[in-house]
Amino acid sequence: MEKMELGNQNIAYKDQGAGEAILLLHGFCGNSAYFDEILPELTANYRCIVPDLRGHGQSDAPNSSYSIDQMADDVMGVLNALELAKVSVFGHSLGGYITLSIAERYPERVKAFGLVHSTAYPDSEEAKEKRLAAVSTIQTQGIQSFVDSLVPGLFAEENRERMSTVIDKIQEIGYRTSPLGATSTAIAMRERPDRRHVLEDSIVPVLLIAGESDGVVPPDRTFTADGEGVTQALIRGAGHMSMVEAPDELTRVILEFMNKNVK
Repeated sequence: MEKMELGNQNIAYKDQGAGEAILLLHGFCGNSAYFDEILPELTANYRCIVPDLRGHGQSDAPNSSYSIDQMADDVMGVLNALELAKVSVFGHSLGGYITLSIAERYPERVKAFGLVHSTAYPDSEEAKEKRLAAVSTIQTQGIQSFVDSLVPGLFAEENRERMSTVIDKIQEIGYRTSPLGATSTAIAMRERPDRRHVLEDSIVPVLLIAGESDGVVPPDRTFTADGEGVTQALIRGAGHMSMVEAPDELTRVILEFMNKNVK
């Protein structure tokens, strides 16, 4: 991991491979290690920039309110420091919300983008209440208790027993999330806007990836656009975590999309 200072905070990131640049953004209570299974093959073909988002992993957790746009600006600061003018961006879950912010607010910097088990919809009222419950759990019971309850449900039900070791690893990653970072990010997700228009109006190629058995973001909440420039991919046998549930298939989908759409 490398680190750079952006304003009053440090952002940790991986910079591996060579060629056209891909930016990979992880999900809530994750970090760059989420992509460890798919990085070797991706970096054989592309340069991959993989940050720890603010409040996660080895990046700092500012003692302030967060927004999805601020988290997007952090990531753009990394790209600016690395002098990367244009990239392809793929965001998992929370990372997808940040990807949409980048695509809407910095379209000139994006060659293509994708949502991985994510959605352009805003939170429903029920989901907003769950965000507040998550904040309460983290504040009263601690990050480990919250992560222990969160992670198993990210996996397809049929994978939970046979992938218990993988679930343990994902939980260990989650434990390294700053409690302040987790609560501030939960509120940022709760307050994010509807960005379905970003998909519908995109003039660059879009990739939408859903897990067949995703109980967090079902396929119909990912596949909200189907225009000429949109590629939809359903990963069978995966829940919300195809990067560890079906890494070979996720890698294949991303590489096929990149090879076809980004020169």
